Parts: sequence; C-alpha cells; structure tokens
Amino acid sequence: MTPLTDELALVADDLRKVTVKVRSSSFGSGSGVIWQSTERDSLIITNAHVATNNKATVELWDGRIFEAVRTNIDPTKDLAALKIDATDLPTATIGNSDALRVGEFVLAVGNPFGDSGAVTTGIIHANHQRIVMADIRLFPGNSGGSLADCLGRIIGINTMIVNGLAIAIPSLAVERFLHGNRQKLGVTVQPVLVNATNKRNLGLLVLSVNSGNVAETAGVLVGDVLIGVSGKLFTSPHDLSNYLEHTNSSEALSLQILRGGRQLVCQVAEVV
Repeated sequence: MTPLTDELALVADDLRKVTVKVRSSSFGSGSGVIWQSTERDSLIITNAHVATNNKATVELWDGRIFEAVRTNIDPTKDLAALKIDATDLPTATIGNSDALRVGEFVLAVGNPFGDSGAVTTGIIHANHQRIVMADIRLFPGNSGGSLADCLGRIIGINTMIVNGLAIAIPSLAVERFLHGNRQKLGVTVQPVLVNATNKRNLGLLVLSVNSGNVAETAGVLVGDVLIGVSGKLFTSPHDLSNYLEHTNSSEALSLQILRGGRQLVCQVAEVV
C-alpha cells in the first residue's frame, strides 16, 4: 500500500466504527452515526425515514446489538436521534459542513443491502446551506450513514439519491437539530395533525419535557399538543423554531396547547 491509500484505509476503518446499522421496522435497515457517547448512554443520529418507530435496534460495528429509544425527530429535516444504553463508544469527529469545497474528496459509510460498514468514495458536487450534494454511489441502506471528508470528519448524514447524486444533511444542520431553538423550551416534539379549530390543524406533540426547563415551569406536560404561539396557529413544523429564532430570549410568549380535547394557554415568562 502507498502512504496515501494506507492513510485512507485507516480513516475508513475509524468511520466504520462510528457507523451503526439501524432497524426500526420490518421493511429493512438503514444506517446511523454515533454522535455522542458518555458514561450513561450514547446518542445515534439517523434519518427520520429510517427511525420510523419510537423503538429501534442498533447494531454496532463489532456485532453487539442494543435496543434504542427515539428521543427526537424532525421529519421535515429527515433527522432523528436515538439513545442506547451503551457507554464510552467511539464517536464521530464532527466537521464544518460550511467549509466544504466543490471537488473535495469525500467518503460515505453505511449498510447498503444489509452489508455492514460498506465504504464508497467520491467528490463534492455542490454545497448549499440545507443540503450537501456529492458525486458518490449510494444504495438503499446507506440512509442515515456518514458522509465524511478525507480526514474522517463527519460533514453530512446521507439521506437520498437524486439524479444519481447523493444528498446529505449538513453536519451544522444536525447540530442545530440537536441543540436548536426548541431546546430552549426544554421539549422534544413531533409533528401531528389534530382537530383544534373545527378543522385539521398542524400540532407539535410533546414527547418529553426536560426537568427544570422553562416548559416544565410553565406547566407543559408530556402528551400536550402545541398548536400555536402568541396567537398564531402553526401551519408548518418549522413555525415554532422560526418564532423562537426571531424572538428576543427575554420576551414572554404564550404557548397555545391542546390537552385532553381542550385548548389552553401556558405563559412562558422567559426563554433562555
């Protein structure tokens, strides 16, 4: 092996160790990336269309299998987060997707057709704020897997193929998904359709409420459906995030909630 190919083989091996196989239904498996790992548990990032259920199984590179719980999902971004009771695992090194250049060499790792840890290579075709496009060959099962630069830094999560090009969600978008504005409220939500105004409305079902956060203080409960904020009903899954993004963190807001078939308002004094 030449020094270059030897180095790439080492990078590929490290990427395979942070890439997992995810099965959430009976319709096949996808991929995921070990984004974080602590002394308590590990966080896996995958696609929303891979983690279709609240429960999943995750198979690590070494063959160990764990039951996973879906802790966050955003179908509009095609992202989902899973947690497993595995500790101190190797984790991805996260790169800056905004710094990518057209023509840059990249590697993709995933589980196409159930084949664990398959590696393909290519180049960046285009880089936009919302998507990274790569001239790289992917197959079913690669969804949710890693797109990395030649140093092994994750710069995207592969999500689909369009006109022969791989489409990946930029790493910075994943970071916003994990630590975005909705986390300021301290809730994890999932888009749903509800009957709120004598017609079908978009709502955000509260899956969890973080202890000690402003949502808990305001009285938001698991199972509540957020249907609007400060007098404006939601029409898009992005509305809450967009509202928080353009609102001063010290401003009070009114969360419109559907609870047990009744509408009520929770006053959030301050979003921090």
